[in-house]
Amino acid sequence: MKKIYMHSLGCSKNLVDSENMLGILRNKGFKTTDYADKADYIIINTCSFISDAQQESVNAILAAADVKNEANQNAKIIVTGCLAQRFGEELSKEIPEVDIIVGTSGFDKIDEYIEKYENSKQLVVDTNMKELDEENLPRNSLTENWYAYLKIAEGCSNNCTYCVIPQLRGPYKSRKIEKIVEEAKILAKQGAKEIIIIAQDTSKYGLDLYGERKLHEVIKKVSEIDGVQWIRIHYLYPEDIYNELINEFKNNDKLLNYFDIPLQHINDRILKRMHRNTNKKQIIDLINKIRNEIEDAVIRTSLITGFPGETEEEHEELLKFLEEYKLDRVGVFQYSREEHTPAYKLPDQVDDDIKQRRQDELMELQVGISYENNLAKIGKTYDVLIEEKDVENIYVGRTYMDSIDIDGVVYVTSDKKLDLGNIYKVKINDALEYDLMGDEVDELV
Repeated sequence: MKKIYMHSLGCSKNLVDSENMLGILRNKGFKTTDYADKADYIIINTCSFISDAQQESVNAILAAADVKNEANQNAKIIVTGCLAQRFGEELSKEIPEVDIIVGTSGFDKIDEYIEKYENSKQLVVDTNMKELDEENLPRNSLTENWYAYLKIAEGCSNNCTYCVIPQLRGPYKSRKIEKIVEEAKILAKQGAKEIIIIAQDTSKYGLDLYGERKLHEVIKKVSEIDGVQWIRIHYLYPEDIYNELINEFKNNDKLLNYFDIPLQHINDRILKRMHRNTNKKQIIDLINKIRNEIEDAVIRTSLITGFPGETEEEHEELLKFLEEYKLDRVGVFQYSREEHTPAYKLPDQVDDDIKQRRQDELMELQVGISYENNLAKIGKTYDVLIEEKDVENIYVGRTYMDSIDIDGVVYVTSDKKLDLGNIYKVKINDALEYDLMGDEVDELV
């Protein structure tokens, strides 16, 4: 029986692709292994969003090549995902240990690529963009069973000037509502209490398929599924957050008041150069609307510093924006100059040392804001999903304010045993810059 080792890199959307590949191969009789040196096939599902991600992916492929050369000479290496889509031909020439290279739209046929290789024993390369299978694909989970990602669309049509995703994933394509709900039911039966709805841009869901935004309808239907307790949304673009969606946040108890809104900047000139379809006034109006209409709303964002042509005054404008609006969760990334993007050719590229300084200044400011926000939570009680036992009587969990792997955690003290994957009420008694501490007071039924 053939064994598969999976190394999944990059975003949660890539993780779902990895789970699909494992599910397909499991149905074909393959087994999974946690050890690359025991595998017949080593799959590296790569990311190519920015240069750091590309390097991480290349390092993973080279590590697999070392395993093949030194410990497991019979292993075959499969490279899939965004790096394969972007640099497939180069990879085939530069790393001869690789046996199969499959782009972003081929993961649903991974078994067929393996069969083709088995029959020919020759390098297989396919980076042609093609339609994905409309049917729900099997999944072999790579996460804990109490949460799962639910991908509602493929690709992106926003064409931000710094981003290669449309070239790697194709145009935006919504999945049918009935297929999404069908998959959500399967995930819930497998134990998922938290469903995290993802796409490159969830707020545009339905426009291409139904002619109107339908994210609120997806949320309603998923919230009706037995076993689902939390629904979290990632990547709501500010220009497409519409009234029906706001109302769903207000009225649906299962939908967490967690707004993940990638803003990227606040200066109108920079936003225009980025080809972002919004401006400073619209962003501020949206923040005020969310905070005025939705109690305890948490706003998370990502920002890009050092975009070509960004001046000191525009950087200061971004600092003042953070200082005034005190967003709950902020990630700051240095602009990465990517070939084959419009921004690559823009004049006035910013020096790396200036990017670093600006990133440091933004994050230093945000650390203080985060700590101040956390101090205000002391004495309050929150529902906490317990995910890990740290040391005796201390557990680690997340509130509605914290998405897995990207936000803070809560350290929970309890005299009794807490079950991982269950939700408990926790009273906060102390705060750190990003994390909270508290005592378990009751199990949430």
